[in-house]
Formats: sequence, structure tokens, C-alpha cells
Amino acid sequence: MSANPSNPPVPEPLPSCNWPSNDPLMIEYHDNEWGVPLHNDQKLFEFMVLDAFQAGLSWKTILHRREGFRKAFDNFDPVKIASYDEAKIQELMQDTGIIRNQSKIRSAVCNAQAFLKTRQEYGTFDAYIWQFTGGKTIMNRLESLSDMIVSSPESDAMSKDLKKRGFKFVGTTICYAFMQAAGMVNDHLAGCFRNLQTQEK
Repeated sequence: MSANPSNPPVPEPLPSCNWPSNDPLMIEYHDNEWGVPLHNDQKLFEFMVLDAFQAGLSWKTILHRREGFRKAFDNFDPVKIASYDEAKIQELMQDTGIIRNQSKIRSAVCNAQAFLKTRQEYGTFDAYIWQFTGGKTIMNRLESLSDMIVSSPESDAMSKDLKKRGFKFVGTTICYAFMQAAGMVNDHLAGCFRNLQTQEK
């Protein structure tokens, strides 16, 4: 008599970085976005805005407001954001779906303007920003979270150049977080199932 597997075995979870904990949004972000090489200008600008708002806060706080940011900031369209006037800034200050920090809101407008100037100079923002890693993903092959750094010579250089171009909230730590988000750096732990999958082809 053949076996009837009415209760098939539950597959073992894949080995993963442990920083997402059990938060569904954090897990989805880790599994599908973090460390994946990104070359779309509008998505690059999205992470620039979100990472600036993260300053002094946790990424979880920002991620859980991501849709609110997307709605408030015209789907992160730098052309639209660059034209925001004082009335729009004050409107955003009343929006409970985002982080209502006036300096950070104003920096998003300033950064959109600097982003457009940089894109005009280089053809794409992608061509500009990826020069800081030579167009390749830096693979750090970390063994544990304690090995993870918060800045690097590359993020130092990026921060310095962005500031020179008029960008705000682009300190080296924010730049390093941006590099992780954009896949310019792969900081998935060596044992994480995403480590090899996110290497740039």
C-alpha cells in the first residue's frame, strides 16, 4: 500500500540574514531588494530620499511608511519634487504618512534639483553614482552582523562629491546605507541564501 502524504513535510526555511527578524515587510525587502544591483534612475532617487529620511531612525520605521512617502512625494519623481514650492512643503509637514521633519522634507526638494543637474551632466544618474564602485558590486562576504561596517572609502568619496554638488543629508553613513540598498555593496551574510543570488551578472 503506497503512502498517502496528507501532511507533507514543511520545508526548512532558507538560511538568511537575521536583521529582518520576523517583520514581513523587512523580510520582503531583504529577500527581494536589499543588495540587488539597481540601475533605474527613479528607483535610485527613491532610495536617496528614503535613506535621507532614515537619518537618526531605523530602516524599519522608514520601510513601514514607504507607501506614504511614495504617495506624498509623487512616486519619487525628481522632476516633480524639484518644483515643490513653500505651500507644498507646508502641506507635507501635515502629512502623517511620512516623517514630518522639515529639514528632511526640504532636503528632498534640494536633492531632486541636484539630482537633475547631475543626471544632465552624466546622461543618467546611474552612470554617475556607480562610478564610486567602478560599476561593480562590492562583495564583502560577512560572517556575522558584527562584521558589518557603516561606512567605507567609497561612501566617503560619494558623500564628499554629493555634498559638493549641493545634496543634503548625504553623510558617509547615509551613503553607505544607500550603497547597500542599491546593490553597490552586497552585505548579505556569507551563509544567506541571497548572497550569491544578488551578485551582478
